Amino acid sequence: MRVLLLLASLILSIAAASAASAASAASAAEPVRVAVAANFAKPLETLVALYGEDHPDVTIETTVASTGKLAAQIRQGAPFDIFLAADDRRPMELDKEGRGVDGTRRVYALGRLALWSPERGLDLGPALLESGDLSPIALANPRLAPYGAAGQAVLDALNLPAPVKVVQGENVGQAYHFASSGAARAGFVAFSQVRGAGGSLWLPDSDLYPTIEQQSLLLKDRAETRAFYEFLSSDAARARIEEAGYGVAPR
Repeated sequence: MRVLLLLASLILSIAAASAASAASAASAAEPVRVAVAANFAKPLETLVALYGEDHPDVTIETTVASTGKLAAQIRQGAPFDIFLAADDRRPMELDKEGRGVDGTRRVYALGRLALWSPERGLDLGPALLESGDLSPIALANPRLAPYGAAGQAVLDALNLPAPVKVVQGENVGQAYHFASSGAARAGFVAFSQVRGAGGSLWLPDSDLYPTIEQQSLLLKDRAETRAFYEFLSSDAARARIEEAGYGVAPR
């Protein structure tokens, strides 16, 4: 009888160890899911590639949309691990609602607004906008996208003629597409999207629009998600973010 009890105990121990090992393997195999605002999609690709050099076994999946749309998806239960917004309001709201990990909300980038056109030789700026000769102008939806709200603030500060048409995209990526495809003559976008792209560029004075403080929030505290989240604040990541045309907050 004693032998049978020892054998049963050994079998149970092996089964428990196997289950724990399987759970650990499943956790390690689960991807890190990042919800990222459209303006930061390209810089994030660079950061993911950089992180992958030292962590080849970690898979990072990204979902790109407007900040407002992503926040709505998070409230509806979308399985994101990390939220990289284009403003500070949505992460703050989600944090207050208890949807993030306490103490993880932070500024990961300071955005810069640009008015850009693929046409060369345009003297983009207040004079051309107020002349009415630049139309249509692309803009991300100000209700959903912080860069759209910033662009709208610039237009509101100017005496824009009534005939000028403003076309809205759901996010700043669509605003860029409208301008780059010729559907609009120019578009208000993130400077990071058009840095080095050629064409014509105007960087509105920062006094003309609200500060674009892009905040992040850790939504699920797994080892893999925490590691990548902390990497985004590393010196290496901050250097790449600055290279992409953003500012970074003081430590």
